[in-house]
Amino acid sequence: MKKILVRLFLVFVLLIILGVVAVHLFLDDAVKRGILAVGPKITKVEVKLESVSLSLLTGSGKLSGFVIGNPEGYKTPSALSVGSTALAVDARSLLSDKIIIRTIELEAPEVTFETDLKANNLGKIRSNLEETTGGGKSAPATATPSEEAKASKKLQIDNFVFSGGKLHVTVSAFGGKSATVKLPEIRLKDLGTGPEGITAAELTKLVLQKLEEVAAQQATTAIAELSKGAVYLGQDAKAAATNTVEKATKGIGIGDLFKSKK
Repeated sequence: MKKILVRLFLVFVLLIILGVVAVHLFLDDAVKRGILAVGPKITKVEVKLESVSLSLLTGSGKLSGFVIGNPEGYKTPSALSVGSTALAVDARSLLSDKIIIRTIELEAPEVTFETDLKANNLGKIRSNLEETTGGGKSAPATATPSEEAKASKKLQIDNFVFSGGKLHVTVSAFGGKSATVKLPEIRLKDLGTGPEGITAAELTKLVLQKLEEVAAQQATTAIAELSKGAVYLGQDAKAAATNTVEKATKGIGIGDLFKSKK
């Protein structure tokens, strides 16, 4: 009888372990499918993600190979490329109405700021997002019911961090000349802490706004340096470059320098 009880106990433990593993695999796949299904629809650019790993026991997780492509008309291959993104989630919130994410940290991201001195790629993606979500308050009109549920899931993010990143600045008006500068740490805190939380679309919009602002600030000096070597500039391009530098040195808001294409 004792042996039977021991065997039953071992079987029970094994079933629990298999159940946890199955839920873990299902959750990883669900997160990946959700990002790849909804991301391209709301941004109108290609979105890639190699893998997702999330532990229900510890709440820790990792996204690998995350890439956001560029809008049509831009020459560089991507707007954002991140090899590894670390997550810390309140595991208890995963099945609740609002998922609480303690930290999202994009480690050594590669950000590309491509501009013709009139518009830029990050601004265009943000414009796409506003167009497809009506300001980020709803899921895209073309989404299926399951995709709509994923997109409208409420979130709370205590810390969203870009760390150790690089910014690649490319100016099409200068014949595609480019330069790489350090991307300073970007930290957004207490997003969606209210009872309503925020949706994935709203989060993406907030992050893009901040990323575009910081990238444009850092790009100003690089553009000034690149303009010195642009021998065959037309008068309009020269004027735009000069105007960009003058505005930056006078402290005018960076948002006025690089408007997004409509």
